[in-house]
Amino acid sequence: MRHLLFASALLFASPVLADAAGDRWMSHVKVLADDNMEGRLTGTPGHERAAAYVANEFRKLGLKPAGTDGFLQPVPLMEQSLDLAASRVALDGRALTLGEQMLPGTRVQQLKGPFDAGLVFIGSGLHLPESGHDDFAGMDLKGKIVVVLAGGPKRLSGALKSHARTAEFWPAMQRAGAIGVINVANPNQMDVPWARQKLFAGTPGMRLADPALNDARQPFFSATFSPADAELLFAKSGHSFADMVKLADVGETLPRFDLNQRLSGTIVAGERQFSSPNVVGLLPGKSRALKGEYVVLSAHLDHVGVDKPVNGDSIYNGAMDNASGIASMIESARAVARKNPKRSILLVAVTGEERGLLGSRYFANRPTVPADGIVANINMDMYLPLWPFTHVTALGAEESGLGLVSARVARDMGLLQVPDEAPERNLFVRSDQYSFVRTGVPALALKFAASTPEQQAIQKDWLTNRYHAPSDDLSQPIEPAHAVAFNKYLVNLITTVANLPERPTWNEESFFKRFAPKAATGAAVSGR
Repeated sequence: MRHLLFASALLFASPVLADAAGDRWMSHVKVLADDNMEGRLTGTPGHERAAAYVANEFRKLGLKPAGTDGFLQPVPLMEQSLDLAASRVALDGRALTLGEQMLPGTRVQQLKGPFDAGLVFIGSGLHLPESGHDDFAGMDLKGKIVVVLAGGPKRLSGALKSHARTAEFWPAMQRAGAIGVINVANPNQMDVPWARQKLFAGTPGMRLADPALNDARQPFFSATFSPADAELLFAKSGHSFADMVKLADVGETLPRFDLNQRLSGTIVAGERQFSSPNVVGLLPGKSRALKGEYVVLSAHLDHVGVDKPVNGDSIYNGAMDNASGIASMIESARAVARKNPKRSILLVAVTGEERGLLGSRYFANRPTVPADGIVANINMDMYLPLWPFTHVTALGAEESGLGLVSARVARDMGLLQVPDEAPERNLFVRSDQYSFVRTGVPALALKFAASTPEQQAIQKDWLTNRYHAPSDDLSQPIEPAHAVAFNKYLVNLITTVANLPERPTWNEESFFKRFAPKAATGAAVSGR
């Protein structure tokens, strides 16, 4: 406790400076979360205005343009819009209410034309044969639609299970010959209540225009099913949805079985191609030997736009998600520039995160600097400065030497780094650091850790009532001093990583080490 009090005294030794830093941070949040940004949906004029603002802030800081068009890197995208009124889906001949019982997916290209397929429950849908678990093995799925419930064996890390549900899932579906998937929402693991999820039923989805950059390389039927109605899917199987949820909640391996029902119907969809920019700024390193290596600081600029109103408000401003992260990116760049780091710092405000990590995936695979020069990624997404900053969670800390570095930086500031308290939320793969992980770059995503019951209650209330809701706006209680404390930690972490004598590497036991180029696999960075 003495360390924490001492650190707090250091962080705020000059109230005037702290207040000025808080005012600057808050000024960016106010601009980006203002109603005139219209929720910053990817591909809209509101997002274009936000990108122009960030580019101008980078320019004022003296950063060098590092996009393909000045500070901008246009990302080619494909948008898919569903016509729910013209679409039809039936379970064993019984019509389902689209937008109520079932929400058809929009990120993966939907099947064109009518379908009629048997349903098979394949547990958690994890394809991890190298880790001794494969829900696809031994199942006849050709021409079938699979039904999955998030979960998996407790012995598998949350990061690994999350990876299997994304990068590994669609290729496994294609190899098995399945034509679609129904994700059944677990009522005990939902950040956004079903009542709010339904509001987005008609919202267009997006994917990268280059098919080679998408996990799903062919059309599939995809949908999410209401937990309140999920027993309908299991009614003829001899099993119950409630029993599957109980097993999933305690980390048991879920059984696999035929559901003895068929799903039929037609989903009507239209598509258009467009582009939306990442914003990229460069702070050149000061070391002749290391300036050709880059530490990427990323945060997503987009949010979910204007949609169905909640309590009369239809603008989803995204103040915490993620104007806060962009504001910290800008202010951290201001401070890091004064420290003359040895490696170069690349600031990337990405588009399309809310539509599937699209901008970061595009940048990680089509970087505007030499790919082999990118040594680390530090990402901020909705880090939630809602209480005093004493504990930090660095998602991915267990996977690479960056975890030891971030823990050391925290310790030196009187902070405590703690593990992810809710790995079942899949946060490791739900934000932009995952795009860099998949190209072999060690990465961390930083969060305020809720270390007391009161803080946990604040976090739960925020996720339930403000996450992806219009109430994530400027009227909520925002304390810039908490963000200033976080920014000081962030600046120290960025500078420390940029000044390491050797580039960070994956830990030997990390599953994700397989993505690293051979030249980048060596001894892990020491945290001493």
